[in-house]
Amino acid sequence: MKKIALHWKIMIGMILGIVFGFIMTTISWGKGFTGDWIAPFGTIFVNLLKLIAVPLILASLIKGISDLKDISKFKTIGGRTIVIYVITTIIAITIGLLIVNMTKPGDGITSETIEKLTAEYASNEKISERLAEADKQKESGPLQFIVDMVPQNAIAAMSDNKLMLQVIFFAIFLGISMLLINEKHAAPLKNFFDSLNEVVLKMVDLIMLTAPYAVFALLANVVVTSDDPDILLALFKYAAVVFSGLLLMIVFYCLLVLFITKKSPLWFLKEISPAQLLAFSTSSSAATLPVTMERVEEHIGVDKEVSSFVLPVGATINMDGTSLYQAVAAVFIMQVLWPEGLTFSNQITIVLTALLASIGSAAVPGAGMVMLVIVLEAIGFPADKLPIGLALIFAVDRPLDMMRTVINVTGDATVSMLVAKSVGKLGEPHIKEWDDHYEEVK
Repeated sequence: MKKIALHWKIMIGMILGIVFGFIMTTISWGKGFTGDWIAPFGTIFVNLLKLIAVPLILASLIKGISDLKDISKFKTIGGRTIVIYVITTIIAITIGLLIVNMTKPGDGITSETIEKLTAEYASNEKISERLAEADKQKESGPLQFIVDMVPQNAIAAMSDNKLMLQVIFFAIFLGISMLLINEKHAAPLKNFFDSLNEVVLKMVDLIMLTAPYAVFALLANVVVTSDDPDILLALFKYAAVVFSGLLLMIVFYCLLVLFITKKSPLWFLKEISPAQLLAFSTSSSAATLPVTMERVEEHIGVDKEVSSFVLPVGATINMDGTSLYQAVAAVFIMQVLWPEGLTFSNQITIVLTALLASIGSAAVPGAGMVMLVIVLEAIGFPADKLPIGLALIFAVDRPLDMMRTVINVTGDATVSMLVAKSVGKLGEPHIKEWDDHYEEVK
C-alpha cells in the first residue's frame, strides 16, 4: 500500500482539528476539554521544534561556512541574500499599499463596530504589552539593532530563541575563525558540528512523524479560543484584503522560481508545503525553521552552504508577509480613524518604516503588531487613537498572523533557491528518511 505523503497527512490533521474545534464550541465543556486535553500536545510539538532550532542553526551554519574553503564565497552569498530580502520586502509592502488603497476596506466599518471593538479590546492586556514593547524599541538608538546582534554571552544567547541573530552572529564568527586556522586543528571541531548537524536533522525527521497530530491539536485550540463571529464578519473585508495580498506574494514567489531557477512552481509548493502548513499552525517562522531547512536542503536541493546562512537569517529579518500586513493594517486603521493622514508622503514613510522594522523583528507570534505600532507612530498617528486602532484589528490578528507566517517561510525558501542558483549551489534533492538506519539498530 502506498504511503500517504506527509503534506497530505498534515492537511488531514488540520481539517480534522478545525472540525473538532467547531464541534467543541457547541458543547458546554468543549473549550475546557480542548484546553486541558488536546492543546498540550500542540504545545509540546512547538516546544520540540524550538528545542532543536538553536542547535540546528549553530551546527548547520558552522558546517556550511567551514565547508566553503573560501571566505569570498561567504561574502557573495551574504551580500546577495540581504539584497534579495530587501527587494522582496519592498515589493510586499508595495503590493499591500496598492491593494488597500484600491479596495478601501476601512470604508465599510460602522461607528457601532468601532465602539464594540473598542469596548472589547482597547484595554486588552496583550495590546498593552504590544504598545509597551513598541515604546521600548522606539527609545533605542538608530544602531541598536547592530548592538543587539552581538552577544555578551554566547551561551545565554543560545538559551533564548528570541536572540536568534546573536546565535547567527556567533556561528558565523566561529565558522570564519575555523577557516582561518590550520585545517588539522580545525578538523575535530568541524567533525563535531558535522555530526551534530546530522543528529539534529534526524531529530527533525522524528518530530515530523507527530506533525499531523500536533496540527490537529493546534488548530482545534485556535478554533475554540477564537473571537466573536459577528466581529470577525465585520472585519471580513479587511481580512480578505490582507489575504489577497498574501496570495499575490505566493504568485510572485512562484514566478521567481519559474523564471530564475527554471523549476516548476507546483513542484516547489509541493516540496515546501509541510513547512508552510506548520507555519500556518504555529504562527512562528522560528519554530518552523528546522522543518524549512530540512525541506529546502533534502527535498529542493539547495546546498547546505547556502541554506545554512540564508534560512536562519531569513527567519529573523525577512518578514515579507508581516510587512505586507503592516501596510494594509496601517492604511486600514487610518481609513477608519484618521483619513486626513492618508497622504502620499505618509505612505512612503510606511514603506521605509515597515522595511526597517522587519529587520530584527522577533520571529514569534504577535511580533507583527509591535511593528505596526512603530509604523503608525512614524507617520504621526494620534497617540490617543493607537489602542483603538489596535483594537480594530485585534480580533482577526491571530488568523492573519497564521497566514502571513506562511508567506514569511515561503519567501525564505524562495530566496534560498535564488541565491543557490546564482552561486551554482542548487542541485538535485537527496531525501533522507527517519528510518534509513533503523534496520542496523533495531
